Amino acid sequence: MNVANIILEQLGGNAFITMTGAKNFLDLKDGLLFALPKIKGLKINRVKINVNNNDTYDVSFHCQNGFKNKIISEFQDVLCSELRNLFEQQTGLTTKL
Repeated sequence: MNVANIILEQLGGNAFITMTGAKNFLDLKDGLLFALPKIKGLKINRVKINVNNNDTYDVSFHCQNGFKNKIISEFQDVLCSELRNLFEQQTGLTTKL
């Protein structure tokens, strides 16, 4: 299993995809990038999660519009057990059924 699949499973796997509408998953060398659907009031439409040298995650939430990319928020050294809560806090979306 590669890093991107492990991250997706830690977020909740298929239940995460169903609940959030996440799509366009991109397997990065040491992480995962995915898009979120357009939701009224939600500026975040891209999420990037990378494994860092501390064996924790660096997570960034983006607003991408065409070729313009704005980082809304960034977090370093996030534990795998904190991924879901961080995602929910930043997006307001529920990750589990």
